[in-house]
Amino acid sequence: MRFLIWLGAALAAGAQEIPAVSRAIEEAIAKKQIPGAVAIVGRSVPGQPDQVLHRHAYGLRSYEVPGEKMTLDTIFDAASLTKVVATTSSVMLLGIDPDRTVTSYLPEYPYTTITVRHLLTHYSGLRPDVDLEPEWSGEREGIRRALVDKPLTPPGEKFVYSDINFLLLGEIVRRVSGEPLNDYARRMVFQPLGMKDTQFVPPASLKGRIAPTERLKGEATSIRGVVHDPTARFMGGVAGHAGLFTTADDLALFARWMLTRKTDFTRPQSPAGKPVRGFGWDIDTSYSAPRGELFPIGGFGHTGFTGTSLWMDPVSRTYVILLTNAVHPQRTPPIAALRRAVATEAAKAVTGGNTLTGLDVLIGEKFARLAGKRVGLITNHTGLARDGQRNIDAMIAAGVQLTALFSPEHGIAGKEDHENVGNSKDEKSGLTVWSLYSGKQRRPSDESLKNVDVLVFDIQDIGARFYTFLSTMVNAMEEASRRKLPFVVLDRPNPITGTRVEGPMLDADRQSFIAIRPMPIRHGMTLAELARMINEEVKADLTVVPMQNWQRDYWLDQTGLTWVNPSPNMKSLNGALLYPGVAMLEFSKGYSVGRGTDAPFEQVSAEWINGPELAGYLNQRFIPGIRAYPIKSGVRLVITEREAVNSTLLGVELAAALQKLYPGKIDIEACARLIGNRATMEAIKKGDDPRRVVGSWDMADFMAKRQRALLY
Repeated sequence: MRFLIWLGAALAAGAQEIPAVSRAIEEAIAKKQIPGAVAIVGRSVPGQPDQVLHRHAYGLRSYEVPGEKMTLDTIFDAASLTKVVATTSSVMLLGIDPDRTVTSYLPEYPYTTITVRHLLTHYSGLRPDVDLEPEWSGEREGIRRALVDKPLTPPGEKFVYSDINFLLLGEIVRRVSGEPLNDYARRMVFQPLGMKDTQFVPPASLKGRIAPTERLKGEATSIRGVVHDPTARFMGGVAGHAGLFTTADDLALFARWMLTRKTDFTRPQSPAGKPVRGFGWDIDTSYSAPRGELFPIGGFGHTGFTGTSLWMDPVSRTYVILLTNAVHPQRTPPIAALRRAVATEAAKAVTGGNTLTGLDVLIGEKFARLAGKRVGLITNHTGLARDGQRNIDAMIAAGVQLTALFSPEHGIAGKEDHENVGNSKDEKSGLTVWSLYSGKQRRPSDESLKNVDVLVFDIQDIGARFYTFLSTMVNAMEEASRRKLPFVVLDRPNPITGTRVEGPMLDADRQSFIAIRPMPIRHGMTLAELARMINEEVKADLTVVPMQNWQRDYWLDQTGLTWVNPSPNMKSLNGALLYPGVAMLEFSKGYSVGRGTDAPFEQVSAEWINGPELAGYLNQRFIPGIRAYPIKSGVRLVITEREAVNSTLLGVELAAALQKLYPGKIDIEACARLIGNRATMEAIKKGDDPRRVVGSWDMADFMAKRQRALLY
C-alpha cells in the first residue's frame, strides 16, 4: 500500500519535533507521573505523503533494569485501545449490524433487549467488569461470565464504560468470522496495514522490547509481556476489551487508515442527551482528555488504563499517539492532564497559529501608509494586535496622528447592550469616541470628521449577514465616498471560515441596518473582502490591508489569535457558528436563543417547548454535525462535527420543527428582517421539507460578485 511507503520514508528521514509536546512529557517524567513515553503526531491527507510532525521517545522503559531507556520501537500493553484497534475494527469489517440484538448473534444470551449498538456505545446497562474473586481461568470461563452478567439498568438509559460489552463483542466476532478475535484481527487489520509488531500474546523473544507495567502484590518484578488487565490475563491474554500489544509506529499506520475511511463508526451513535460515543470510539465524554483544548468536537479516540491513548481529528486530519506505562511499577494518579496537554500543543502546531491581521501588518510597516495624515479610527475592544496591544495604543506609540475614534454597536468597550449608545471618551488616550450607534445616528457626522484625513476600520466580525459591524462599515464607506476621504480596512479572519456560503439571499426590498446589502446569511467572506465587493457600488477611495498566513478554511482557533467576545452575547466560536441559523428566529416574542446565559445561541427555549420532544424530533432529522439535548423548556445544541454544520439548514430545521410540534407559537413574520427572504418564509410556514427549502436558494449572482472580491 502506497501510504506505508510514504510513512516509512517520513520516519526514516526523521520527523520534526514539537518542543511544547516534549516539554509536557518531560515535565511528567520529572514529576514521576510516568517513567517514559513514545509520542507521534502526524497528519494524513489523502493523496499526499504522511506528515510526521513529531516522533520521539522519552525517559525510561523500566525502573527495574538500570539504564533501560525508552526507545521508539518499544512495544506497549495497549490495554483498552484493544477495544477500538482490534475489536471495533473487526466488527466494522465484518459488517455486523449494530441494531440487531446480541441474542441474534449469541443465542444463549438471555437479555433480549440489548443490541450490538448498546455494547459498542457502552449503553447496555452492564457492570464495568465481571467478578475477579475468587480467581478463575480460561477464555471460555470469561465469556460464560459475560453471558450471564445481569444488567444493572435498562439498555440505553445510562453510560457505563464496561469491559463486559467488549468481551461479548469479541465473542460475536468469533462466531461471525469463524476465527478467534486475535486471528481475525491479525489477518484483516494488522497484516494488511503493515502493523508488524501488533499482536496478542507476544512471544518471549520480544520481551526485551516490551514496556513493563505493574508489579503485582507478592511479586519481585513487574509484569512484562503478559497483559496487565486481570480479566484478559485470566482468559489467557486474548479478549475483546484488552490484551493487545503494539507500538507507536504501528498505531500511526492504523490512524492513517481510520482517517482515510468513511464510516459511521466514528460519528455520534449514543442516545440523545447523554455522553457522546461512536461505535467503540469516544467522542465527547469524561474520557475525552486526549482531544485537548483546541481540537474541535467531532474527533474520535480512546485511552488505555496502562497509560496509552490515541486521538484523531478529521478536520485537520491529525492523529496524536501517546504511549506510556504509567502503571509501572505501581499505579499513579490518572494522566488525563498530560494527555490533554500533548493534544493541545499538537493542535497548535498543526494549525500553524501565526496569522497576522491587517493591524499586525501595519505595525510591521510602522504605519508608514498613515504617515502625515489625521486618522479617524473606527474600532472597538476587538481591535487588538497579536500581542494583545490595542490598535489605539499601537498607533499612538508609532506616532500616528490619531484625531478621532468611532465605535459601533455595543460601544468602544463592547459592553453596552441597548439601542442608544452615546458618545464617550477613551480614558487612556483622552480621545473622543463618536458613537455610530446612537439612536438613528449611525453614520459619521460632519462634526466628527472635521479633523480627519483618512478613516481606518478595524473590527472583528463573525461572518453573518445580520451582525451590525458590517453595516457600520458600509455607512462609513458611503460617508467617506461622499467626502472624498480615503477609507482603509484592516482585515481580520472570518472566525467561522471563509469557505461556506449559505442562504437565503436577502430580498432587495428588505435592506436595513440589520441587513444592509443583499447577500446570504453566511457569506463566507472577511470584512475587507466585503468592502471590496460593496465598493463596486459605493465607489469609495478604498484600501484594504490583507492578513498574512490566513487560509480560507481556517477557523479562528487555527489562527493563533485570541478569541475576544465581539459582543456581550457572542461568547464562543461555537456560538458564532450556530448564530447564523439559531438567530434567524429570535425576533419571535416569547422565544429565547440563550441571550444572558452562559451559552448564547447554543440553546433555544420557550415556556411552550417540551425539551425531550424537540430534542428527539431534531435528532431524528440527522442534522449534519448537530445533536440536540433537552433542557428545561428547550434544547441545547451541541456541535459534534463543525465542518459538517450547515448553520442555515439548522435554522430552517429548527423553524420547521417548531412549526410542526407547536403550531402558531413561533412568529415567522416577526423574523422577516433576519430571515430576509419571502419565499423562504412562506416555505417554512407551509411546512416544506427543510432540505428542499435550502436546495431552492439561488445565490449565483452573489457568488459571481463574491469571487471578484476575494483576497485569499
